[in-house]
Amino acid sequence: MTRDTMPSIVRINPPELGTPPGYSQIVQVSSGRIIFIAGQTALDRDGNVVGKNDFAAQAEQVFRNLDIALQAAGCTAGNLVKLTVFLTDMDNLARYREARNRFFGLVTPPATPAVTLVEVSKLYGADFMIEIDAIAAA
Repeated sequence: MTRDTMPSIVRINPPELGTPPGYSQIVQVSSGRIIFIAGQTALDRDGNVVGKNDFAAQAEQVFRNLDIALQAAGCTAGNLVKLTVFLTDMDNLARYREARNRFFGLVTPPATPAVTLVEVSKLYGADFMIEIDAIAAA
């Protein structure tokens, strides 16, 4: 597979597991490159927290940072095959999903990577409310 060849990404939702909203149960990848993206937080390019105490603003910044990382690797949201999402408060789940749906709606068809989402007691920075690490295939 050459660098210019698109990966084969097959998203599978066996009927026995049901069809989840906004993600896939299984993502099968045949790829020339696997890209691992470190946990993205709500920091801007200067290292300042965006949206202190504002989950929606932080989620938007996290997805903006994820997009920048993907572009640096020559990818888009459509290349994402796995996300691990860390929230400090599961009450923000709906706001996370809104930001996620906007982000994945930018590609056609909308991407639906496999996702693990967990609530954690705290993240690296005291003001962080969300962090996402990702795996993409290209």
